[in-house]
Amino acid sequence: MPALVASDLDRTLIYSAAALALTMPDARAPRLLCVEVHESRPLSYMTETAAQLLTDLGDTAVFVPTTTRTRKQYLRINLPGPAPTYAICANGGHILVDGVSDPDWHAQVTARLAEQCAPLAEVQEHLLRAADPVWVRKHRVADDLFAYLVVERELLDEDWVKELAVWAENRGWTVSLQGRKIYAVPKPLTKSAAMREVARRTGADLTLAAGDSLLDADLLLAADQGWRPGHGELADTDWTAPAVRALPERGVLAGERILRELLAAAGPGRCA
Repeated sequence: MPALVASDLDRTLIYSAAALALTMPDARAPRLLCVEVHESRPLSYMTETAAQLLTDLGDTAVFVPTTTRTRKQYLRINLPGPAPTYAICANGGHILVDGVSDPDWHAQVTARLAEQCAPLAEVQEHLLRAADPVWVRKHRVADDLFAYLVVERELLDEDWVKELAVWAENRGWTVSLQGRKIYAVPKPLTKSAAMREVARRTGADLTLAAGDSLLDADLLLAADQGWRPGHGELADTDWTAPAVRALPERGVLAGERILRELLAAAGPGRCA
């Protein structure tokens, strides 16, 4: 049976220029591969070494990109290696099969959200009313499933984020601050549920996961083994779990280390 590898993308495997954390001397910086272009501009990168490791991983395991990005945002990424048969988008709201959303899965998710959470419209209205225009740059709704704000971090009142989290908790939603984005996501909308469904479909006997944010915690807990980098929400709060390994590397080199770990765990000798 194959191993299934469900990995977050942004700030786990791929990195914006601002998130690269190239702290070494310029002459020792790793060679980078651009894996995403948006509006004719390069947007996301991984090291060339990471690109080869991801190619090897795709040949060894069922690699499932697992992201909070919308389908449209995900599909502009050009990852190296074999094209993944499955991808998880919108934090589990969509399972893509050969690039197309599975309608039955999406219908199950939307029914569950309608039963268990305050409606998206209520949350969106609260964000529009409560967020300060001084630090908000954009209000966005993702695939009609959740909402997020793009903010100026240096101006952001982080106590406001804590207050939003309490407000959302009482309505069955969770809040996550990732870089310049504040996400408000329904609690039942999880990457872990979608990962379990893909594992069921593929017959995987081992699940491996990686991620850096609060929205990845359920994914890491659901997997047989998990890894998180030395940056991000989980690292900032010293979050860990018995089957989750906290790595020291930060920035794009953390992506490289995570892929080495995933490849070793998914490789031929894993049953030994």
